[in-house]
Amino acid sequence: MLEVKNISKSFRGLRAVRDASFAVPDGDINGLIGPNGAGKTTIFNIIAGVYAPDSGEICFNGNPIHGLRPDQVCAAGIGRTFQIMKPFAGLSVLDNVIVGALHRERGVASARARAVSILEKLKLASKRDLPASSLTLPDRKRLEVARALATQPKLLLADESLGGLDQAEMEQAAQMLAAIRRSRGITIVWVEHIMGVLMRVVDRCVVLDHGEVIARGKPAEVARDPKVIEVYLGTDAPEVQAAAHAARR
Repeated sequence: MLEVKNISKSFRGLRAVRDASFAVPDGDINGLIGPNGAGKTTIFNIIAGVYAPDSGEICFNGNPIHGLRPDQVCAAGIGRTFQIMKPFAGLSVLDNVIVGALHRERGVASARARAVSILEKLKLASKRDLPASSLTLPDRKRLEVARALATQPKLLLADESLGGLDQAEMEQAAQMLAAIRRSRGITIVWVEHIMGVLMRVVDRCVVLDHGEVIARGKPAEVARDPKVIEVYLGTDAPEVQAAAHAARR
């Protein structure tokens, strides 16, 4: 479904991404992992149209999308969440999702019906009339996913869905993404630096370090890769051990 081919991106001489390549099969959940500063969100921003790559290309369902504007990428069928969540604070939870649904729905009534359905499936229906600013962190993350799903994507880019959550909340977030794939058939690329929970959900992983792809493959293979272990040593070594254990189960 998605092919990223040798993309590179620099900012004022700093190389954020260097010749990165990977492919995402239709229907998979793929993890894009690496320590902080590895280039994960930059790649997301390139796919989503925030930045154009300096070189390389991106194809979605066989069509080139590198260089398109974010609204054009969304129209092509790619939705995304953001690590720094910025809902419309003055709107209700429901109205936030209606805004996303209006991207494809022709009228407010049909957009509202779609938004209500999404909120029910993401267990936010009881909070539909609350202002978005009043939500807890886990619920704001659910709202972020709901807004993206409202655009009816074929591919969802989920950016740091576990950040700031406790262990139980992380498990719930991971299961939410797995359920979205099962119930809606949406392909997911999940950016994360916390490996332990992610490795139990994804089908394949791509590991970045300093903007370069250093490993790719199934979770069990990636968790045992010496380069991956070296990258995470000192800061997230326990996460690598947990990921390796999870991948073996």
